[in-house]
Amino acid sequence: MEIWDGLKKDGSLAGADLVRGEIIPDGLYHLVCDILVRHTDGDYLLMQRDFSKEIYGGYYEATAGGSVLKGEDSLTCAKRELYEETGIDEGLFEELDRCICEHDKSIYHTYLCVTSHDKSKITLQKGETIAYKWVSEQEFISFINSQEAIEPKIRRYKSYFEKMGYLRKL
Repeated sequence: MEIWDGLKKDGSLAGADLVRGEIIPDGLYHLVCDILVRHTDGDYLLMQRDFSKEIYGGYYEATAGGSVLKGEDSLTCAKRELYEETGIDEGLFEELDRCICEHDKSIYHTYLCVTSHDKSKITLQKGETIAYKWVSEQEFISFINSQEAIEPKIRRYKSYFEKMGYLRKL
């Protein structure tokens, strides 16, 4: 059973525990981290979601990530999720943005991880990911501006992508 800290809309602790899979009560939120991975050579990591995933199964995504566990902070979660989903255990993390998604009662913290991790040593997490690929900056720009990109994830990185001059739409 996965337990999360219940949060108020401002991100402060609400003094309530939430359980994955149970309905989140009105007025409460849980914290989720997304991590965009860029190699020190400029390439970006895309991970293919397992086909068994209920949402966007089989799609490539430009992030790793997941829910923050009870007592965990967002950076600790980001590092844990990145390691679990890719095997990457080092890098410089920069928090890029925070946003609230009312439809799933989540507060998202988005990070960029710049790593020199061996690009051939990415590991896949059973039930989560089935493939990966590193793409050049140009290929990445094409990907995030295509119909293949998962739009909610792209929206969470919109300010970063705009700052970098990557977005042609949204």
